[in-house]
Amino acid sequence: MEIRPIKTEQDYNSALRRIEELWGAKKDTPEGDELDLLVTLVEAYEMKHYPIAPPDPVDAIKFRMEQMGLTNSDMVKYLGSQSRVSEILNKKRKLTLKMIKSLYKGLKIPADILLA
Repeated sequence: MEIRPIKTEQDYNSALRRIEELWGAKKDTPEGDELDLLVTLVEAYEMKHYPIAPPDPVDAIKFRMEQMGLTNSDMVKYLGSQSRVSEILNKKRKLTLKMIKSLYKGLKIPADILLA
């Protein structure tokens, strides 16, 4: 087992191939330990070279609505009037702090996403 830092795209691709070979290795074995280390290195490389931007707040709201089977009418209790819901979901109005708190408490949408 030769573990090295992932510095290049070639190193990254090699690590991914090795992870595929090791996939399913039992815990607390040399192969399992190697898999854990490689996955950690790959995650660090990906975070640095392929960062994922936080989702748009409105897209996050729509996603949660879809997950929970909510309609625009259901959102009135979190955002205000039906027209306010429409304005928010069509990105014509920004969320207020009161709306953010309500969405966080009621729908468990992380506040940092809503504040973006």
